Amino acid sequence: MAPQPTFRATIHPSTASIPAEVWNNLAPSHDGKPDNPFLDHAFFLALEQSGCANGRTGWQPQHILLSDENDTPVGLMPLFLKSHSMGEYVFDHGWANAFQEAGGSYYPKLQCSVPFTPVTAPKLLVPSGDAEVTVALLSAAQQLAGQRHASSVHATFVPADQADEITADGWLHRVDTQFHWHNEGFATFDDFLETLSSRKRKTIRRERRDALADGITVKWLTGSDLQEHHWDAFYDFYEDTGARKWGTPYLNREFFSRLNETMADRIVLMLAYDGAEPIAGAINFVGNDRIYGRNWGCTRDVPFLHFELCYYQAIDYAIAHKLAVVEAGAQGEHKLARGYAPATTHSVHWIAHPGLRKAVSDFLNRERNAVAHEQALLDQFTPFRKGERTDR
Repeated sequence: MAPQPTFRATIHPSTASIPAEVWNNLAPSHDGKPDNPFLDHAFFLALEQSGCANGRTGWQPQHILLSDENDTPVGLMPLFLKSHSMGEYVFDHGWANAFQEAGGSYYPKLQCSVPFTPVTAPKLLVPSGDAEVTVALLSAAQQLAGQRHASSVHATFVPADQADEITADGWLHRVDTQFHWHNEGFATFDDFLETLSSRKRKTIRRERRDALADGITVKWLTGSDLQEHHWDAFYDFYEDTGARKWGTPYLNREFFSRLNETMADRIVLMLAYDGAEPIAGAINFVGNDRIYGRNWGCTRDVPFLHFELCYYQAIDYAIAHKLAVVEAGAQGEHKLARGYAPATTHSVHWIAHPGLRKAVSDFLNRERNAVAHEQALLDQFTPFRKGERTDR
């Protein structure tokens, strides 16, 4: 029998303590850049060094770096010790409340995710694909949970194949729904519209016309074109939306400046102008084959401008740059009528307490059935002409 491999897990209290080259080499990448911009060392570093994700905000980094017997890095699990469940987009507040009422302590917990970012990407970074490395990372996370007195470990927005791999190791599997747009090699936006029913085509054309009435224009800004005054304007928009939705925005102004220094070439800031005055904006990140819509905001209420900036402009960009998918963020059944189809998201959960684990497992079995039923219903209301779905 071949000897079992020996791994060493190191817990890093900050992204800065892991060299960028080591981190990025462990992520799926091309030309030295992670395919998914949110897996980039620079993104995590900006979150932590700006003070958005650190111990003071309830996101204490506990990243697990796994090395082999030759001290070569072979796996990475971006991980945070959390004192709450905010900024995750996979909601477990009910689990926490039930455990608390039963006399348990749900917090702290360990969260494997990109903070404030509901984007599917590998969360256990194992470039070799070696299942033994994945198992070693999971084991290290469970051991760390015991050492930190954490109730549970959660990896959210993982790809379906990684969810299957992790649940095979005894973790619980959860699913949810987002809405994504799929590019079928369209040359123009009108080509895409031709896949929709006549009524939906007319609605979208009217929304686009009304959004840009009265001389409103949209600019795409990326790379060296992005200047601090653009971020000043966008942050005003972002603060307004954040204050209305959840009180205090998760991201601060410094975070965007740090991104501008290190990742400007992976950002597309779409600003709407009335003359020379910016009145709304949406930030997008560009990956290897897709564009990710993130935050948006405005200082003036213009009918349909939200749809134009967040959905239609993103489609325009994807078509112009031959990107396969637009991921427009969490939730939002209103995206369905605009050509965004239901897509399943996955998360996995390890819970230490047997009673809570059994209760959550029973709940997730019922929830998965409900999500499947809901998606079947949503499929009946897609705007595509009968028999057409652009993700098939």
